[in-house]
Amino acid sequence: MEQVAKFYKGRQNMTSQDRKEIVITRIFNAPRELVWKAWTEPEMIKKWWGPKDFTAPEIKVDLRKGGKYLYCMRSPEGNEYWSGGTFQEIVPFEKMVLTDSFSDEKGNMVEPVKYGMSKDFPKEMQVTIKFEEYPQNGGGKTKLTIAYAKPESDASYEAIVKSGMESGWNESLDKLAESLMTQVAETLAGKTR
Repeated sequence: MEQVAKFYKGRQNMTSQDRKEIVITRIFNAPRELVWKAWTEPEMIKKWWGPKDFTAPEIKVDLRKGGKYLYCMRSPEGNEYWSGGTFQEIVPFEKMVLTDSFSDEKGNMVEPVKYGMSKDFPKEMQVTIKFEEYPQNGGGKTKLTIAYAKPESDASYEAIVKSGMESGWNESLDKLAESLMTQVAETLAGKTR
């Protein structure tokens, strides 16, 4: 349990800069290459995508500039929530820039109100995800930063804040931390055999 506590110690909350840009930061006790894989390999994404008690039954990733992704998360009640977008920039193990929106199961963008969001919730957002060694110069940990571009209006910003995105991301990143901890433990166990 002490190791689990160490993973959660790096947890930080969503913050706003100039009440517009939304940034989520977390430090993981895992190497950057492993955190990158957890974000880019469908079978690894399935282990952590979605809030606590949600599953991710379908994940598709075409990891290249212009490539598409499509994720499904399923609630304990069986409701499915689809999201997707396009990779705009990829710097392996360092950064990805993508669009993000709610979608149907075919990847077609849908209005956020379909999934219970406010009418002011942005239909599409640009997201930059950075993967940094922490501390710098080979500390063995990874600082993950998820930055949503500034929404076009204060109403959109407020809709995002009120949507529960912060708690959803924190629960997803908690699941990611647990998945990474398992991967690191399995790797270490394999080296000691």
